[in-house]
Amino acid sequence: MFTPKIPPPDTAPTPDTSLVQPLNGITHTPVCTCHHSPGVAPAPAAPVSRPAVHLTPGSLLVAAAGGTAMVLIIGTVLLSMLLATAITAASVAICAVVLRSLLNRPNNR
Repeated sequence: MFTPKIPPPDTAPTPDTSLVQPLNGITHTPVCTCHHSPGVAPAPAAPVSRPAVHLTPGSLLVAAAGGTAMVLIIGTVLLSMLLATAITAASVAICAVVLRSLLNRPNNR
């Protein structure tokens, strides 16, 4: 019951890849047709010029509104975390003062 059951090894013969023909009959030419030595890399291609980004007034307004919304949301989250930490610290300090006063004067209850 607890012994692993190992499947038998695959006995199928491995296919010879040199005999495989493409199904659609299309043969592909190699990517690099130059005749350079194997250790030398080909020269880099010239940089492609990209068109400049054009912002319309509408898209600029949407981007500004989105940025403002993100700043407000992140600021609200950070402020709430800061307030939670401050309230927790104040309550721990009050508890420490009360416990200290109770432990210093055991006869005055």
